[in-house]
Amino acid sequence: MIIRCWGARGSIPVSGKEYLKYGGDTACIEIRTKDDEIVIIDSGSGIRRLGNRLIDEDRFAVNLIYTHSHWDHILGFPFFKPLYIDGTSIRLFGCPFAQKSVKEMISRTMKQPNFPVRFEDVKADISSYEICAGTFHIGSMEVTPIVLSHPNQSIGYKFREDGRTFVYMTDNELGFRHPGGLDHVDYVAFASQADLLFHDAEYTEEEYRTKKMWGHTEYRDALMLAMDAGIKKFGLFHHNQERTDLDLDGIVENCREIIREKKSELECFGVHQDMEIIL
Repeated sequence: MIIRCWGARGSIPVSGKEYLKYGGDTACIEIRTKDDEIVIIDSGSGIRRLGNRLIDEDRFAVNLIYTHSHWDHILGFPFFKPLYIDGTSIRLFGCPFAQKSVKEMISRTMKQPNFPVRFEDVKADISSYEICAGTFHIGSMEVTPIVLSHPNQSIGYKFREDGRTFVYMTDNELGFRHPGGLDHVDYVAFASQADLLFHDAEYTEEEYRTKKMWGHTEYRDALMLAMDAGIKKFGLFHHNQERTDLDLDGIVENCREIIREKKSELECFGVHQDMEIIL
């Protein structure tokens, strides 16, 4: 599988010279399966550029998987240009939680007076599938959800194909168990021996003292999860909106120091916009 990052930022898009390396767009990940299915995880602001690429490639059939409905993970949806092109087919997957369906959940981004075009007027054919639990398949890829520890709830996913595993757990607070969430050991078991893990690592230890229960993880807790689970490659994800490139470089280096001290073979990096990983 091919994994591309179109946005790794959390909470709100940012711009400026201090954010050039890791990027300022919010969460959006693309996966290309071995049979060339297109799987998109979340529609943060990064989905705008992805939509432009898909139009250039003449690709108009996609699978769009959602973790949850917090604004930074859905705000890019109305700016996904394939929506407005006849012949586009979009299959939505996710757990609707308090909404009737995933389609209803995402349609709120275009609810008047928030956006000038109504969801009912887009040209794409959109279908919706509820996947709160249980493994399902998208072509050759096996997808398994897990409930995360986050206010209003969220879902993480494990993607498997040809013996390779990618685990995506953004917006997961390891230091506090929110209603519906699980414990550290449960997430370790879920991610065990994965080839690649992207996990929420929004806060430093100092920041977390005043942000506990906000739904995000202190980066060293995320690192411990990766080491406990025997992960091969670990990507720090959902970067704080104030976190500069220099700050993130320092966090990555601190993680690598800890890995060396623990004599672990884990590979650690900060996920950045336009990154591409092949598993």
